[in-house]
Amino acid sequence: MQWRNLYRGFFMGISDLIPGVSGGTIAFILGIYDELLASISGFFSRNWKKQIGFLLPLGIGIVVALLSLSRVIEYLLENHHVPTQFFFLGLIIGVIPFIAKQADAKKNFKAGHILLIVVIGVLLASTAFIKPLDSTPITELTSSNAIGLFFAGWAGSMAMLLPGISGSFVLLLLGVYSTAIGALSNLNLPIIAVIGAGVIVGFIVSSKVISFLLSNFTYVTFAAIIGLIIGSIVVIFPGIPTGGASIIISIVTFVAGFIVAKLFSSPNKTSIG
Repeated sequence: MQWRNLYRGFFMGISDLIPGVSGGTIAFILGIYDELLASISGFFSRNWKKQIGFLLPLGIGIVVALLSLSRVIEYLLENHHVPTQFFFLGLIIGVIPFIAKQADAKKNFKAGHILLIVVIGVLLASTAFIKPLDSTPITELTSSNAIGLFFAGWAGSMAMLLPGISGSFVLLLLGVYSTAIGALSNLNLPIIAVIGAGVIVGFIVSSKVISFLLSNFTYVTFAAIIGLIIGSIVVIFPGIPTGGASIIISIVTFVAGFIVAKLFSSPNKTSIG
């Protein structure tokens, strides 16, 4: 068992609670993105037993974070929104040089790759101006809303694996985020189970697709990932802080996030592709 994946899963679980912050980005920061995709894909094959040692501790860490910190994250976003978002901005910006180095961008990126980065970055950034669906949190599961919650979980999990796209933000756009957070906070097991089933299906599909793209279109995929991460900066940017104390705290949290990203993004980590 790779028990160090407990803390890695914990960090990924925290990120998946924040609209705009991608669990895939955190996996990149922690240097386990390629192994994560391979393990998820391999778990649903004949060699599934080989993947348990990697995925089980990671999954435990994610679940512990989701269950233990959902209310903490709610509190931070409601009462200290700007500094919290600046911490994750630091994380995201800090990982970009690492991913560019993984791709050896100076050598391998051509004009087409740069254009792809710009186009994808602009497309994702534009979602910041999309008004999320207004939705009253669902507390009672019915046959009709179960289908919608399942597919929302599917869409959210596919986003979770893509660096730069937040599963929580997708749920927010679909009007399901408050339902998911409420279910986690209050341990509403039927709703958690339905959304969770969608998440599992999404993981299966998206892990295979992303692995295929990284293997066969490596540098195009890297360019797309960088574009997604750059675009996510606009999505989670909370605006310029007001007041001296808020500005100082936001600078401190931003620097802290940037330092955390640099510490975990070791240049000696295995490259992808």
